[in-house]
Amino acid sequence: MRRRPATVPLIIGATFLGGVLLTVVAGHVLVSPDSTAMFSAVPNLPPDAAHPLGTQSQGRDMLAVMAAAIPATLFVSLLGGGVAVIIGTILGMTAGYFGGVVDGVIRTAVDVALTIPTLAVLILIGASFPVVSLSAMGFIIALTAWMGPARVVRAQVLTLREREFVRIAKLSGLGGFRIIALELLPNLIPFLSAIFVNAVVTATAATIGLEVLGLGPRQTITLGNTIFEALYYTAMWRGMWWWWAPPVIVLVCLFQGLFFIGKALDSIANPRALGATT
Repeated sequence: MRRRPATVPLIIGATFLGGVLLTVVAGHVLVSPDSTAMFSAVPNLPPDAAHPLGTQSQGRDMLAVMAAAIPATLFVSLLGGGVAVIIGTILGMTAGYFGGVVDGVIRTAVDVALTIPTLAVLILIGASFPVVSLSAMGFIIALTAWMGPARVVRAQVLTLREREFVRIAKLSGLGGFRIIALELLPNLIPFLSAIFVNAVVTATAATIGLEVLGLGPRQTITLGNTIFEALYYTAMWRGMWWWWAPPVIVLVCLFQGLFFIGKALDSIANPRALGATT
């Protein structure tokens, strides 16, 4: 029996994400950024040489829309996932290392927050504000997604704090927060990388869900808003596949890429979880 190398899913994931980024590059090379303006071209054109992905009902070139929508969606996902991991890591490491009352308070807060339906909270917040920026969307998602990282980081720290290197650090006179920063955190970097990828997936799903419901940053072109407009203008029933298919395909590639990269990072962080092949 031999272990399957983590590089295989990493390469597969990078290939999927490379295809997504290639769409952005192609959009900037083949069409003008001004093509995202309303009625910059004839509406409802199928794909042709001038418009490789056609145009939608407002005259926007779909390739230019994809080139603008992908970075905007990734920005929200990375911001939301990153902030959620930072909050979860700080709380999880504090609870796991110090234990006692601190652990009890943080663990209770996590358990209570996990019982709150995240989607309902996001819908309520999104519906409460007529204008939501990309940054605000990212922070809102982060505030509803930190509990998972906090719980798993705490579990890891509970194990690490009993290791010999932590005991030696205590005997050398290092304080609790210095041990967390200098001893525990470096050992958790591979694990935190896997958590971050999973948090980005969660943030992406939440972002797309809100935007498809029409509760996202309507003033910005994103993948979710593009799908919302395609549904609103009944593109599927009108046979305009070039309007709804590109954002759906990009999202599938994005989720697949993140899944395989997360799997590879998880294999690195947890060698015992590596699959075995004969």
